[in-house]
Amino acid sequence: MNYYNEIDPYAAQWLRNLIDAGHIAHGIVDERSITDVKPFDLAGYTQCHFFAGIGVWSHALRQSGWPDSRPVWTGSCPCQPFSAAGNQKGTTDDRHLWPVWFNLIRECRPPVIFGEQVEAAIRHGWLDLVQTDLEGEDYACGAVGIPAAGVGAPHIRQRLWFMADDTRVGQSGVSGRWQTRVTECGEVDRLADDIDAGSQGRLPGGGV
Repeated sequence: MNYYNEIDPYAAQWLRNLIDAGHIAHGIVDERSITDVKPFDLAGYTQCHFFAGIGVWSHALRQSGWPDSRPVWTGSCPCQPFSAAGNQKGTTDDRHLWPVWFNLIRECRPPVIFGEQVEAAIRHGWLDLVQTDLEGEDYACGAVGIPAAGVGAPHIRQRLWFMADDTRVGQSGVSGRWQTRVTECGEVDRLADDIDAGSQGRLPGGGV
């Protein structure tokens, strides 16, 4: 079972429609603000998609061959604090929610993280902050800027993409600390099957 966090009611219903139609991974949609989500709420979920929109991350993972049963977290933090079209308050904007997401990452220790942000955030120090936070938790990070025009769209729409990989992940594909955290938060006695086993089941004791 997978988890989607999306505060906008319209987008949240789209997520449910896409789940029902089988277009994105099966899961539940939580409409609370990420600021209200606690680590124990996430126990038992294989994939967690924050700021989920209409499920593009889940769709993209499937298109890339990433199975629904393989653990991963994704998130596209709000771009309004950094966008050239906004007030550009940067990290002083209330919508700068990376620190909130990072707290969940630090507590739950997902083995792989994918994220996206408007590229203009770089000049506000956003990428430096993200990489410093993640590397401080022993994640290896990489980032790249790609315009939408680079993949065939008729506009530039420059975007920053990043990936973080837990350097302490073992051959099972799940870090020992993440396993411990999940057990502490949700009293889960086991994790999903190995990433190649194809398990689609939900872990006992998890979820909202």
